[in-house]
Amino acid sequence: MSEQRGVEIIHLGEIPYQEALDLMKELQRQRIDDLIPDTLLLLNHPEIVTVGPRATNDGIKAPQGYPSHTVDRGGGLTWHGPGQLVGYPIFKWDLEGENSVAAIISLLEKWIISTLDELGIKSSRDDRMQGVWVDDKKICSIGLSFLRWVSRHGFSINIDTPSGRVEGLAGCGLESKTTTSLARLDYQISIEQFTQSLLKNMQSTVNRIVRD
Repeated sequence: MSEQRGVEIIHLGEIPYQEALDLMKELQRQRIDDLIPDTLLLLNHPEIVTVGPRATNDGIKAPQGYPSHTVDRGGGLTWHGPGQLVGYPIFKWDLEGENSVAAIISLLEKWIISTLDELGIKSSRDDRMQGVWVDDKKICSIGLSFLRWVSRHGFSINIDTPSGRVEGLAGCGLESKTTTSLARLDYQISIEQFTQSLLKNMQSTVNRIVRD
C-alpha cells in the first residue's frame, strides 16, 4: 500500500486575494521546515483575475472591467470570484509518484475528476490546457508554484459563478466562453456538496487523508 499522509483542512470562507497570498507564503515556509503538516486551504475570493507568467510574457492582460493581480504560479489568466471553490494545497510532494511537476498536476486533475464522477458529472482532461473539462468546457483551473517541492497556489472549480464573468475571460490560447461553470452547463450541485466529495476522494487520488 502506498504511503499516506494526514492533511490539516482550513476553511477560510471569502478572503481577499492578497491576504490569501501572504498566508500561503507563510505556510509554505512553515511546511518546508516541517513546522506544520500538509495543509489544504479551502476558500473563495472577491472577483479577481490572476495573471501568471505565461500571460505576462505574452503581453496578455485582464480585460477592462476585471480587477487583476500578477502571480508567480504556472499558467495564464485565471478568474476567481463568487460561486467558485478554491483549494490551495500547501503540500510537501515527496510521496511515491510525485517526482515531477507534470505528475503532481496529473494527480490534482485525477482528484477533481474523481470528485465530479462521484457527483454524477463526467469530466476529463483536455490537450488544450491543463485542468478539468466538462462537456468540452473548462471548469477547473490548476496552477502551482513550488519551493523545495512544497506547493502553493492550487486549483479552482467553477460551481455557480455570476453569469458571463468567467465566460468573458480568454485564457492563454483559449477563446472566451471556453471556460464556464457547472451551473451554466445545467449541473446543479452546491459548493458544500463538492467540498464534501473532494475531501472524501483525497485518500484514493493523492494519498492523503483528513487529519482528526
